[in-house]
Amino acid sequence: MPVVRHRKVVMLGYPTVGKSSLASQFVKEEFPKVYEPTIEHTWSKTFTLGEDEFELDVFDTAGLDEYSLLPQAFVFGIHGYIVVYSVACERSFQIACGLYRALVDKRGKCLMPIVLVGNKNDLPAHCRQVRTEDGKKMADSWGAAFMEVSAKDQEKSKLIFTKIIEEIDRVERSFGDKKRCQFM
Repeated sequence: MPVVRHRKVVMLGYPTVGKSSLASQFVKEEFPKVYEPTIEHTWSKTFTLGEDEFELDVFDTAGLDEYSLLPQAFVFGIHGYIVVYSVACERSFQIACGLYRALVDKRGKCLMPIVLVGNKNDLPAHCRQVRTEDGKKMADSWGAAFMEVSAKDQEKSKLIFTKIIEEIDRVERSFGDKKRCQFM
């Protein structure tokens, strides 16, 4: 029986981009029928990925804007970040960039497991304000993974959480024996 690996992930983004809907699809396998603003919520789920078992705590934050302070609780002891914007809201994309800068200010310029998510890609093309290429370009500049999804799509929503676990493992592996501090 595999050892359960505990991981803490924070979801960040502008209000109404779908953070809670994505988390609900992952944990409860349902899309919320009614919008309820989130103050703060922690979702937990144990699941198997490959041969490993993970207990994932997802901190679903209230929507943040450029005037919001990033609490220390969302910086220390956190394994990874899911930064969400709406493809139908240019402002949410700008806020996502600002949230990344806030993380760098708090954590320092280091390898951070991040998945940038463009949500609501099921909306009609005339509603789109953020091009897929722009999301990919921003994620590349951060060294982050990128996905475009719809919170209504259960499978794609689940992939976000699989991807953040993979990103956490990738960053942890990058600190292999050759890069560790040595005492003399």
